[in-house]
Amino acid sequence: MTDVLARMGLIRMSARDTGTPHRVSTPLELLFDLVFVVAVSQASQNLHHLISDDHVGQGVLSYLMVFFAIWWAWMNFTWFASAFDTDDWLYRVLTVVQMGGVLVLAAGVHDAMISFDYVVVTWGYVIMRLAMVAQWLRAAASDPALRRTALRMAVGVSIMQVLWIARIYLLDDTAQFWTFFVLVALELLVPVWGEAAGRTPWHPHHIAERYGLFTLLLLGESLLASANAIFDALGEGEHVPELLTLAISGIVVTAGIWWVYFAREQLDRLEGRRSAFRFGYLHYGIFAAVGAVSAGVEVEIDEITGHTSVSPVIAGLALTLPIAIVVAGSWLVLLRASLSRWASFAVLAGAVLIALSGLLPTAEYVVAAALIAGVVVVLEVDGAARADRSG
Repeated sequence: MTDVLARMGLIRMSARDTGTPHRVSTPLELLFDLVFVVAVSQASQNLHHLISDDHVGQGVLSYLMVFFAIWWAWMNFTWFASAFDTDDWLYRVLTVVQMGGVLVLAAGVHDAMISFDYVVVTWGYVIMRLAMVAQWLRAAASDPALRRTALRMAVGVSIMQVLWIARIYLLDDTAQFWTFFVLVALELLVPVWGEAAGRTPWHPHHIAERYGLFTLLLLGESLLASANAIFDALGEGEHVPELLTLAISGIVVTAGIWWVYFAREQLDRLEGRRSAFRFGYLHYGIFAAVGAVSAGVEVEIDEITGHTSVSPVIAGLALTLPIAIVVAGSWLVLLRASLSRWASFAVLAGAVLIALSGLLPTAEYVVAAALIAGVVVVLEVDGAARADRSG
């Protein structure tokens, strides 16, 4: 069998060693992430426009729905690649097919968020997921020890794709809306059911790095939004002080989110099956919030320049609530076990105050930036105190 695969230019897709030192992201994985940024950018841009046009509820709900498809497809590939990446030509081709699905999904984001027309988004999602079915079937054929797990994953993902397609062609708009949440719950259960037959050999250091890199890519959207504030200030010559202050605050917020997210080592959050599911699933909130920060900055630009119909409070909350969710989510998923009691209280208090700063009548972005800088100080002081005690 090995000789046959070798003649075809393929490598046997067996479980990778979870103790491999210096396991890092491959160039293919980095390219894969860049394609997903296109879809995230489309989602955040449409969120910005919907909020600015005073369709706040629709914008937030549709953003969270679209972001689930983006995040879930990315996450499933990431954990699979950590366990089975062969980097041969077939693996690469199937990964490129998934990238094509991402671009199809991105093309449908506008219609999905504006008119809840999920036909194109669904087909893009299905393309991505069926490519993963092929990967799981290949793993099942190659690795007898994990065959049951791989087959369960292939069967579960396949059934879900049939249900997603049936949803958009057999149900009316109301039924499509409500069944979306049912199918999301079922999607989340597929890996739980699959891994019950045997844990896939994902690599803790590799997973932590992959999640960190995706966070950095999402933060790039926030930096772009801050740059847009500077471009608008220089281009229009109006509201220059306010826009430059917003841009500086946006840079501080981006740096603060980075600092909070990477403040502590993440490997101890990936010690077992249960902690891995918690780490992977709860990141949905962190990722979605980081992606929404850029939309919040853009809404603030519209509010400063008079190009929005929403109140200053709504514009402020569009920025401060995502920041607060990132801080609170990072505490819950990454920081809680490594902080002293006073530091945990201070971080959570900071998250609450950041959220409430959106209610201020003016300069709320300055206050939010100052508060997240305060959270960073708390983390550094607590880290130094722990280092002194351990030393």
